[in-house]
Amino acid sequence: MVDMPSITELEDFLIYGRFKNFSLAAKEAKVTQSAFSFQMKKLEQIIGVKLIERSNRGSKLTPEGEFFYRKINEILPNLKTAIYDVQQVTGKKPLELKVGVLTSLGDVLMNQHAAYFHQKYSNIFITVYSMEKSNLIHSLENERIDIASTFLSPDMQLGPYDKAFFRMDRIAYYAPNLSFFGKKISAETILHYPFVKYPTHYLMSSITDNYLIHNAHAEPKATVQLSTPYAIVNYCKENNSGALLPERLLTALQENRQPGMQYAIDPILDLKTYLLYKKENPKYDMMKLFIDYVIKLNKAFRME
Repeated sequence: MVDMPSITELEDFLIYGRFKNFSLAAKEAKVTQSAFSFQMKKLEQIIGVKLIERSNRGSKLTPEGEFFYRKINEILPNLKTAIYDVQQVTGKKPLELKVGVLTSLGDVLMNQHAAYFHQKYSNIFITVYSMEKSNLIHSLENERIDIASTFLSPDMQLGPYDKAFFRMDRIAYYAPNLSFFGKKISAETILHYPFVKYPTHYLMSSITDNYLIHNAHAEPKATVQLSTPYAIVNYCKENNSGALLPERLLTALQENRQPGMQYAIDPILDLKTYLLYKKENPKYDMMKLFIDYVIKLNKAFRME
């Protein structure tokens, strides 16, 4: 009987094939470099072919390794799909979908979608993670999450991902302790009051900065920078400050149930929100159910 490598060994080989660097691949696989190198040597011994060329200058796939990488990249997702499919047929093990949400969107919104979806598809379990832009895309690339929910910016490198637009999010000015005449506030007026925003490396921070620079012709100076929308809301409730936040989030938190808590901004700032995913993901059939469900649920707010 022919010896066969384990799924873990094949998955680690695919990791090496992406990075072509033992140190980076070992870090991604969450093992020591020596353990990862041993794993690759064991794989080569099992199949009897040299897959990786090692030298003092580094390492690279051999021609045979390149061929094996392409073949395993085709076969392994199909094997995973077969496993997921049979689990769904038996109904004995729920399928987990991992969804990453841009921090500034607030995971409470996706939690609501997940809860409603689970009522309809009880065999699909959804785990929601709150992440910032770089970690969100990196986690999608390395299959730590299956779907990402995010705004997009011109500098975002999406790579081989499909995207599904599911709603337009309107940004509002949240200032529960500041009083203004009317229900609308100009971009220039926002800069006259203490302003709370996300850290500078956050996607939402760059979006709101660009909006205010373009429309108020001045760079916003933050009174404080906070890492979550919940912290921003709490700070504004306890201080005479304002912040730019998605209306949808404020509604979910019931922070706009009374007049004078949020204001429409002039000019309007509407942001398209997308779900990013890989069609090659072995969970794709179940992912598509969730994606279609979210799109349908938000149909009234698409405003394309």
